[in-house]
Amino acid sequence: MKKPQAKILVVDDDKAHVTTLKVLLETWGYKVSSASDGDEAVSIVKNKFFDLILMDIKMIKMNGIEALKKIKDYNPAIPIIMMTAYSSVESAVEAMKSGAYDYLIKPLDFDALKITIERALEHVNLKEENKKLKEVLGENFNFNNIIGKSEGIKRLLEKLAMVAPSDANVLITGESGTGKELIARAIHLNSNRKDGPFVAVNCAALTETLLESELFGHEKGAFTGADRKRKGRFVRANRGTLFLDEVGEMPITIQPKLLRAIQEGEINPLGSDKIVKVDVRIIAATNRNLEEEINRGNFREDLYYRLNVVNLHIPPLRDRTEDIPILAEHFLHIYVPKNKKDIKGISAQAMDLLLKYRWPGNVRELENAIEHAVVLCSGNYITERELPLRIKKQKEQIDNKIEHQSSFMDNSLEELEKKAIIAALEKTKGNKSKAARLLKITRRTLYLKMQKYGLI
Repeated sequence: MKKPQAKILVVDDDKAHVTTLKVLLETWGYKVSSASDGDEAVSIVKNKFFDLILMDIKMIKMNGIEALKKIKDYNPAIPIIMMTAYSSVESAVEAMKSGAYDYLIKPLDFDALKITIERALEHVNLKEENKKLKEVLGENFNFNNIIGKSEGIKRLLEKLAMVAPSDANVLITGESGTGKELIARAIHLNSNRKDGPFVAVNCAALTETLLESELFGHEKGAFTGADRKRKGRFVRANRGTLFLDEVGEMPITIQPKLLRAIQEGEINPLGSDKIVKVDVRIIAATNRNLEEEINRGNFREDLYYRLNVVNLHIPPLRDRTEDIPILAEHFLHIYVPKNKKDIKGISAQAMDLLLKYRWPGNVRELENAIEHAVVLCSGNYITERELPLRIKKQKEQIDNKIEHQSSFMDNSLEELEKKAIIAALEKTKGNKSKAARLLKITRRTLYLKMQKYGLI
C-alpha cells in the first residue's frame, strides 16, 4: 500500500520564496499548500489538516510567533518549523519556547531543511505506528508498556503474542536494562494464568542458602535464623507464573532441585521430608550466554533445555535507535506530572544527542536520563543543558574523532597531491607547462601549489 503524501503548509509573505519552497517540497514528494500571512495560516489550519507547517517569523499582518501560539492553542500536536533571518535569531528562540519544533536560518540550507522535515514527520508518526502495531496483534493482548516501532520490537511482540497463551516455559535473553521483567509480566497478563499470581525472584541478589529457601521454602529450624516456617516462591506462584530473573547466576548446587520442580511439578522445602505439589509456569531471564556457561560447567545443560522451550531475545537500545524518541516521550509523560513541571517536549538538539548516544544501560538508562533532565529543566523544553554529562561527553568525543579523521584525511590528500606534482615534474624533467597538462590543471594552479608545498 502506497504511503499517503504528507501535507505541508508554507507560510511566508515573500511570494517568490513560497514558490521556490513549493516546487522544492513537491519534488520531495510532499503535498504543499501556502498562506501569505500568519492570520491566514491560523484560519486555514482550523479548516484543513496538515502534517507539518513551515512558517516565516517576520510577516506584516500577523507575525510567525503570534500565529504559532494561536495554532498551538488549537492543535498542540502539529510540528511547526520556523524560518528566520540572522537578525531575528532571538525571535526564533522565543518561538522554540512557544512550542516550535525547530527553526532554520534564511537563506535556507535545503539539505538541512529536508532532514529537519523528515525528522519532524518521523517524530509525529511514532505514536501512530506503535498504536497500529498493537491493533494488528489483536485486542486480546495488552502490551501497552512495551513501546517501540523498530523491526526488533515488532518481531518480539509478534512472537510474544503467540507464546503468551501457551503454558510453555520461556527464556528471555538480553542485556541489563532492556526490560526483561516487563516482557515477563506481559506474557503472564496475556496467558491463561493471568488471574493467578506473578511472583518474581532475583537469583543474583541472594546467597545460596537464602535463594534455596526463597524458592522452595523452609521449616522452622532448617538453618540458623530460620525461626519460623516459610512458604517458598514456588508455592506462592501456584497456578500462576514464577519469574526467575538472572537465572544464569543460580548456584550449580541449587539447579538440580529447580530441574526437579520443573519436570515433576513438586518441591521439597528445606528441613522437611514432605513433597509439595506445585503448578507453576516458569519464565526465566538472563544477560549471560547460558551455552557458554554450560561449557564452563556453571550451568546444567538439561536445565537449560527445560527453561529454553521458547526464547525471546530483546535487542539492545543501540540497535533500535528509532525507538528512542517514542521511549523518551513516554518517560517524559511519566516524570513531568510527578515533578509538577510544565514541560512540553524535548528540543531537536537534545533529541539528536539522545539518538547519538550508545546507551550501555539500555532503556533503564534512558529512563534515568529523562528523569534527570525533567528534574533540572526550568523551561518548557528539555535542552542539551539538562541531559546527563555522560551523554554530552560522548557527543564531544564523536565530534573530536570526526574532526581528527577529517584533519587526517586533509593531510593525507595534501600528501598525495604533493607526491603527484613531484612525480609529474620528474616525468617532464621540470617542464611546468607539460606537468600542468599531465595533471590536468592550469600552469598558474600548478605554480601556486608548488609554492604551497615549498617546491619552489
